[in-house]
Amino acid sequence: MIRRSAERIEESLIALLMAAMSALTFVQVVLRYVFNGGFTWAMEATTYMFAWLVLLGISYGVRVHSHIGVDVWVKNLSPPNRRYVSLISSAAGLLYAGLMVAGSLIYERTMFQLGIEAEDMAIQRWVLLLALPLGFGLLFFRLFQVAVRILRGETEQMLADEAAETIERMRRAGIGAGDKVK
Repeated sequence: MIRRSAERIEESLIALLMAAMSALTFVQVVLRYVFNGGFTWAMEATTYMFAWLVLLGISYGVRVHSHIGVDVWVKNLSPPNRRYVSLISSAAGLLYAGLMVAGSLIYERTMFQLGIEAEDMAIQRWVLLLALPLGFGLLFFRLFQVAVRILRGETEQMLADEAAETIERMRRAGIGAGDKVK
């Protein structure tokens, strides 16, 4: 229940950021080219929204197994070796995400102490940059979940197998190799 609610909040926030970026950019284009005006803060706001979108999207991609990976070498390994390589990959990802969380927290603290505001918006920059520790913290959490699933034997690899999943969906839908997909 709580997990699904958190996932819905994450998905809603990503959708809201995409919609807000698109709407603000559209309004800005209309104001600039039709009315020869615009908002001075629109570009900066869009840039920060994009940063939030990317950093939340990275962890979302891990959760839904949508990241692209080159795993042809890993697939040719035996299942135990595939598992070990996946654990090493997970550990490397956890190390990266952990370092990024630590570094971004130091950066956040510095921005807070200096009290620097955004260039075109009357808001403290550290507030806008909370995307860094939150996004990388969420990525760390998602990679930790993957590592736990590998350790429990629930999966052998870190990445999803798109081809196998598509074939399985087609099989469940009753679509055969010779059938035309509409």
